[in-house]
Amino acid sequence: MNKTYLPSTTSLEPKWYVVDATEQHLGRLATQIAMILRGKTKPIYTPSMDTGDFVIVVNAEKVAVTGKKRTQKIYRRHSGRPGGMKTETFAKLQSRLPERIIEHAVKGMLPKNTLGRNLFTKLKVYAGPDHPHQAQKPEVLTLKTIAGA
Repeated sequence: MNKTYLPSTTSLEPKWYVVDATEQHLGRLATQIAMILRGKTKPIYTPSMDTGDFVIVVNAEKVAVTGKKRTQKIYRRHSGRPGGMKTETFAKLQSRLPERIIEHAVKGMLPKNTLGRNLFTKLKVYAGPDHPHQAQKPEVLTLKTIAGA
């Protein structure tokens, strides 16, 4: 009988990737980022381990959505107090905190447990083209989220 392969934590070498979100579709971008964070693109993927890489997303303010989502998609948060529900459309949130849109989309695609919370810390999202992670020598990763492009 074959044994399940479990990579040792010392053998894992996480890479750093930079993804440009300019004119990328939000959902398709988020699924590919979530796959990289989980490590599903690697042959050593193990569901119960953190085998993923770090992802830096730049130009989050330029992410695109299709249809009427810009005006109809609503983001909700609650303060925990009675009547404390706050709602905000995609357009308003994009002008106020564009990083939160990508973070929210990717977080929903990660496991809802301790592993998912640890994986989420490997995601770094920035509104503009600059990021403070040059020392990690990130590789530029081009994702095609637009059909035919």
